[in-house]
Formats: sequence, structure tokens, C-alpha cells
Amino acid sequence: MKKHQLKVVKIGGKLIENEHDLNLFLEDFTSLEGPKILVHGGGKMATELADKLGYKTTMVDGRRITDANTMDVITMTYAGLINKKIVAKLQALQSNTVGLCGADGKSIISKKRPVKEIDFGFVGDVEEINTHFISSLLVQDITPVFSAISCSKEGQLFNTNADSVAAEIAIAFSSEYETELFFCFEKNGVLQDPSDDTSVVEKLDTVRYQKLLKDGIISEGMLPKLHNCFYALEEGVSKVSLGGPNLLQEDSIHTKILK
Repeated sequence: MKKHQLKVVKIGGKLIENEHDLNLFLEDFTSLEGPKILVHGGGKMATELADKLGYKTTMVDGRRITDANTMDVITMTYAGLINKKIVAKLQALQSNTVGLCGADGKSIISKKRPVKEIDFGFVGDVEEINTHFISSLLVQDITPVFSAISCSKEGQLFNTNADSVAAEIAIAFSSEYETELFFCFEKNGVLQDPSDDTSVVEKLDTVRYQKLLKDGIISEGMLPKLHNCFYALEEGVSKVSLGGPNLLQEDSIHTKILK
């Protein structure tokens, strides 16, 4: 028996910050048929709020060191301001949504990232997705909108990579649904020439990925995102796409990730 389809969509910080692009994207998201889940980040806005509060932001290899003050700022920004703005916009588009973080319904359980060379602080790696709770929303035609915050079994909130959250949700549902994963950000996809937004690599498999990596075409910032793309495919996700604000449109030019 053919599985029903589920679309898991992640939107990045720069897309969230552009009001015009965000509104157009949310219209496209609303028009998607069938059950769907939205995951969002919002790192730049969190950094701006931290600066206003006098908290220093420390980044290592593009990843945020999350101390207690930073965790408070991230919770306020991700689970509060950004999440509720997106939910309100979707409700205005007649899309019945509910804004969540990993603590709600024990939906995203994680553990503290192990300390190796660097202690990232309150940063979590996903251990478990509560598909039963999330399914209870989907069957009511309610669309979950997740901020990139997870929770430990002991009740500690963690800053969690939004791409990883989206990938883990899609993987967790892959036995029940035919899951399709979309990563939407400010670029049109993986670019052959990083300075040319039209040079989109429309199909990227592991062989071509390794070549682009060897040639220095893929920037460090793209590495975690592409890691999640290939990881999701390996773990049972049916389709993975990477592209810009119009990614959800049928005729969009984007990167399709292949095994």
C-alpha cells in the first residue's frame, strides 16, 4: 500500500529576516497539499538581541557557543518572537498552525553535545522525535511550526541546529509517510560559482559533492547543511531539495540531492 506524503520544510535566518520573501514563501508553503511541518532558525536576530542586552556572541566554525544568557536570548527569539510571527502570518493565510519547540509535547528530545575540543554549552543533539504527538496534530489538519530548540529528558532546553531538527523529523516519519525534505535559504541551491546565483548545480550526488568539496567550491557554511541532506536520504527520506525562497514552486530552479 502506497504511503501518504509528508513535507518537512526548513527555512533559514536570512529568509526570515526579509519580510517580502518570507511572505511569498509562506504563501507557497500554505499552498502545499497534504500534511506538512515547518522548521525555522533565526540566528542573526538572536545575535542582534544579545548585542542589545550586552551579551557577547561567540562563534566557532560557524557554530554558536551557547551559555546560559545566550540560551535565554535564543528561547525568547526563536520560540517567542520569530515563531509567533510566522504562526500569525500562516493563520492569516488560513493555514491552521501551532507554534512549538522541542519541550512542547516532548516532541524533540535531545542530549547535550559531548565536549571534545570545544564545549558548546547548551547545545543539543537530537535523540528522539515524538512522532505520536506530532501525528496527533497532523491528523487534525494542524500544521506544526517548530523553532530550533529541543529539550532533554531532564527538562533542560537546548539550542539545536535547525537543519538537523528538520532532517531528524523527516527521518522519524519516513516509516509512516513518504517524506520529502526541503531546505530553503537565501541562495538558489548549491552553486558551481559561489559569486553567480544562476550557476545552480541542479543534481548533486555524493561523487559530485566530493569533487566540489575537493575543488573548494562548497563553502564551510554549506557543509553541515549538505551533511544533513545526504544523511536524511541514507536514513529513509524519499526526496531532499535545497534552494531559495521560491523552492516550493513547481518550476523553481534548485538543487536536488541524490544518493
